[in-house]
Amino acid sequence: MGRRQRKTVYGKTRPEVHEKWLRLHEQARRGPMVPVSPRLRDFLERWLEETVRPSLSPATASNYEMFTRLYIVPDLGDRKLDKLMVRDVQVWVNTLRIRCQCCFQGKDAARSVPQCCAIGQCCHQVASDWTVHQAVRVLRGALTQAMREELVFRNVAALVRVPVPRHKKQAVWTVDEARRFLESARSDDDPMYAGYVLLLVLGLRRGEMLGLAWEDVDLERGEALIAWQVQRVGHQLLRRQTKTPSSDAPLPLPAIALRALERHRVEENRRRLAAGEMWGDCGLVFTTRLGDPVDPRNFHRDFKLRAKKAGVPVIPVHATRRTCASLLVALDVHPRVAMAVLRHSRIALTMDVYSQVSSAASRRALTQLGSTLSDS
Repeated sequence: MGRRQRKTVYGKTRPEVHEKWLRLHEQARRGPMVPVSPRLRDFLERWLEETVRPSLSPATASNYEMFTRLYIVPDLGDRKLDKLMVRDVQVWVNTLRIRCQCCFQGKDAARSVPQCCAIGQCCHQVASDWTVHQAVRVLRGALTQAMREELVFRNVAALVRVPVPRHKKQAVWTVDEARRFLESARSDDDPMYAGYVLLLVLGLRRGEMLGLAWEDVDLERGEALIAWQVQRVGHQLLRRQTKTPSSDAPLPLPAIALRALERHRVEENRRRLAAGEMWGDCGLVFTTRLGDPVDPRNFHRDFKLRAKKAGVPVIPVHATRRTCASLLVALDVHPRVAMAVLRHSRIALTMDVYSQVSSAASRRALTQLGSTLSDS
């Protein structure tokens, strides 16, 4: 049996000491007590190493590390884990909402030529509601693990109410704007034209499109297996499997996507011959001019430039998924095929989408797209 250890509490007043004494008894009643409680910063470091990195994707783990380093540890890191109170977390949250992060993190001071805070012109770069919500979420997850390890008997971060930020309504393209975007890329022989088609017609995510390999594309059967994605984590590009097994089902390729991939394959062979021994040969469908994987950030930049050149609203890449259903309707894709493309679990969901976007105007708008882009 382990040796019994005495726990001591201190306070300025008798009621304060009595309250701490009662809290110790409550902790003892709930389970074994840790003689020496670690500091929050030390526990977070171990939590990231032993729990987060082995179980979550590299990109998610990197985000957890960032929120821990920039937002949690500077304010709460020196607190003992068992001394962290609800009030401490609440004060921390309130501070995040009003404090200039540019001043606090020394962002402007790190620039070669200071522009704002370092020269006394505070830019008031306060954390967004989403940032505050995510920081609390990370702390709550860490303290949940601390409860599992019986280091604390309650999760004080879970007792602090932080409103869930409202999602801003994002702009999406109409069918006509999507047609103009694709026609612009097609007419300029944009090397990423086929990728744009897959984003809009298959509803792929950016990482899924950039992670697509030729071995996962069957041009004869008209199918593509979406099982991998390319992500930037830190200073390196990683190709890893998609989040869920349900994403691994082969997707049927509509005619416009099939023709775009066939043209892309011909163009890739031409670039391969031109590059010679410098060709990277990574096996991916979409590569740089030397056959290396495409950085997602570079693709996002090129996507925005293409949108400007096409004269359509500049939207985030992931917003193209919301345009996908409209394009499938306008292309006269059968609902069962659209169900597989949109990855719906029930045909009723697909039919609901069809009933909302289907219109004669939409069909006419994309009929021109199908005929214009079908030319070899």
